[in-house]
Amino acid sequence: MPVPEGYHVVRRHIRRNPRPSVKKMSGWTIAGICALVWLWGHFIGFGDSATATPSTPAPAASAAH
Repeated sequence: MPVPEGYHVVRRHIRRNPRPSVKKMSGWTIAGICALVWLWGHFIGFGDSATATPSTPAPAASAAH
């Protein structure tokens, strides 16, 4: 029985050879990372609150007359 390239025989059945495993992130890992980023932003913050509010400009000299 000829076996095509990329396949092997297991108990008289032709099976595909396993592909090299790629480290994929599971759905739970992605959900955990999203939750961690949300919690970090919610409780600790990303530093946006440290921005200085612009001060009101002083009136021009011509308006003082």
